[in-house]
Amino acid sequence: MEVYTKTSETDLIRNPSVETFDNDKNFENVIDKNGEYFECDICGEKFCQELLLKRHFQSHIGKKAHSCAVCNKEFSQKCNLNMHLLTHSKEKPYSCDVCGKGFFQKGNLKVHHRVHTNERPFSCELCGRTFSKKCILNRHYRIHTNEKPFSCDVCNKEFSHESALKVHTRTHTNEKPFSCDVCCKNFSRRSVLNLHLLTHRNEKPFSCDVCGKGFSRKSYLNLHLPTHRNEKPFSCEVCQKRFSRKSRLNIHLRSHTKEKQLSCDVCGKTFYQKSYLRRHYQIHTNEKLFSCEVCRDTFCQKSNLNRHLLTHEKEKHYSCDVCKKDFSQKSHLNMHLRTHTNEKSFSCDVCRKGFSQRTDLKVHYQIHTEEKPFSCTICSKNFSRKGHLNSHFLTHTNKKPFSCDVCAKGFSEKSNLNKHLRIHTNEKPYSSDVCKKGFSVKSNLNLHLRTHTNEKPFSCDVCGSVFYQKNHLKMHYQIHTNEKLYFCDICKKRFSRRNSLNSHYRTHTNEKPFSCDICAKGFSEKTDLKHHCFLHTKQKPHECNICNKGFAKKSHLSDHILVHTKEKPHVCELCNKDFSVKTHLRRHYIVHTKEKLHKCEECGTQFANNSDLKKHYFSHTKERPHECSICGKTYTRKDHLNVHYLTHKTEKAHKCDVCNQAFAVKAYLRRHYRTHTQEKPYSCDICCKKFSTKSHLLVHNLTHTKEKRFSCNICNKAFSVKSNLLRHCRLHFKDETKSSKDVPV
Repeated sequence: MEVYTKTSETDLIRNPSVETFDNDKNFENVIDKNGEYFECDICGEKFCQELLLKRHFQSHIGKKAHSCAVCNKEFSQKCNLNMHLLTHSKEKPYSCDVCGKGFFQKGNLKVHHRVHTNERPFSCELCGRTFSKKCILNRHYRIHTNEKPFSCDVCNKEFSHESALKVHTRTHTNEKPFSCDVCCKNFSRRSVLNLHLLTHRNEKPFSCDVCGKGFSRKSYLNLHLPTHRNEKPFSCEVCQKRFSRKSRLNIHLRSHTKEKQLSCDVCGKTFYQKSYLRRHYQIHTNEKLFSCEVCRDTFCQKSNLNRHLLTHEKEKHYSCDVCKKDFSQKSHLNMHLRTHTNEKSFSCDVCRKGFSQRTDLKVHYQIHTEEKPFSCTICSKNFSRKGHLNSHFLTHTNKKPFSCDVCAKGFSEKSNLNKHLRIHTNEKPYSSDVCKKGFSVKSNLNLHLRTHTNEKPFSCDVCGSVFYQKNHLKMHYQIHTNEKLYFCDICKKRFSRRNSLNSHYRTHTNEKPFSCDICAKGFSEKTDLKHHCFLHTKQKPHECNICNKGFAKKSHLSDHILVHTKEKPHVCELCNKDFSVKTHLRRHYIVHTKEKLHKCEECGTQFANNSDLKKHYFSHTKERPHECSICGKTYTRKDHLNVHYLTHKTEKAHKCDVCNQAFAVKAYLRRHYRTHTQEKPYSCDICCKKFSTKSHLLVHNLTHTKEKRFSCNICNKAFSVKSNLLRHCRLHFKDETKSSKDVPV
């Protein structure tokens, strides 16, 4: 029969006896040893010895007779103080025979031996789980009883273990008593410090039996193992999405409830997860703890470092089953697979546009909110994406870390290098479903598709003009603002577009980087090369809807349409003469300015237009590249050939209103009109004599210069005009025929 003995505080103080047992810890042993034990009047705990009850009672009255001389920590028992003093001396008198690990107490060594023997003598009666220590079993029982006897004085949060409460209080005091000897980083828990030390030793004691991947924690290994089994036991009740971990499910549920419990103390931004908040803090502290051993780049997160290391490795472990494209990261492969399935799981609440990635949707929202949270510290320009800001920074540093292996051209971004390489490989992976035209860049395909749908989503607020592309709208705005930000360092000419400035530079350097594969002719701009290629292929992709005439350039088609509409939108400010094409207006301005910038290197003759200079060069080379397919006559200029073709036609469509004389060429009719109007628009700069045609003026100018370019092959007599030479040659011909008649038979 069991005997209970109630003992008062005075009895305990008067009668300090031998050892007892704590009821929660050793209740079974109490019954086995003797049927009698002592019960505490305050909390009801039972002890087999009176001395242990006395020691227990001191926990209620808060009396601690023994204090440490080093740190002033107090203890109720001297033996506890002696054990504590060993922590200051770092003395560990007991060591393990197997692994050599040292311990302060012999009891701790005995418990440690169970790690090697895998002995677990204590088992839970409810769930059958076994433990190496009884104190761990007692703590485990609280899982079943849901007992949390320890609460925080600051936030009233409850805990089942006193040790967990101690660790929790450090979050309020910000106390971190454990520091790393290598990098001096501080930690609130010793276990976290031990895990941190593995990063310095690069030690990963736990490895996966399936793939051999190493982990620093066993918990990480346990989380990794379900990825091989493709197990996802936890599912969301709202959207049925499944997860391999319960913690990930809990985080996912916050996306439905829009709950963000954690906030930044600096800027007030809220987050779903604590890891996101920690990562966010590094923006304010600018702390980058992880550095690459190859290129010394630093990173805020280890995951970013691991992704960066893959850029140094040429090996790509993940490949697409559809198109065989390789990827260094599995997440990139998963995103790529959506391009084949055309899956767009994320849609915009405002415009219903679909996206394959959540990050793309977030960036898209900023179009509606016009939010640009990332700004350049140098020029204060704002950006919606951090990646765009990082790319922009390189424009200030002029750093181009990526270069082409073929032509050595440098690029600030790797994506731009990849696009550039397709120029050499002539790879065009993106094609239109409507016209099957191929493109090397997907953005160019998207822009091209708008030509089929005639979609022009960007409109000007000033004049209402609509555009296919946003950058076209930006360029158009400069017409209203008359803003020209870019200027040439050589001639100080200003431009509204940077690419126009780059093209202009080539006029000074005479650089022609684009050459034709057929005739090797060089061009300063790629568009000029494309249009030149149409000469070889005889391709004219742009057709007039009215007369079905084809054109190699779209601009030529636009100019041609004005012939049908009779529209002449470009007017000269000096003489009010109007023109259908802007280039004709520019050419006309030279009539007023008398400016001749283009000079012939052979004879020094100056011309107002570069095209006139090119035509003039044929007079030196005697080259006549344009031949009539009907009579074989050759011409130096194509427009002369076109005029000549009209002479073969019997039809003369252009008739004079005054005398009804008909002409095959409209220009001839204009010239003829001047015989009725007596108009003479061309005047000599020297003697002011006027002429009805430009050719007559040019002939007249030779009388002032005394230049005689045409000479007779027989008598070497020189003439200023070719017609005079021909007239002179007929005299030689008449003399020859006359002399032949005088010869006697």
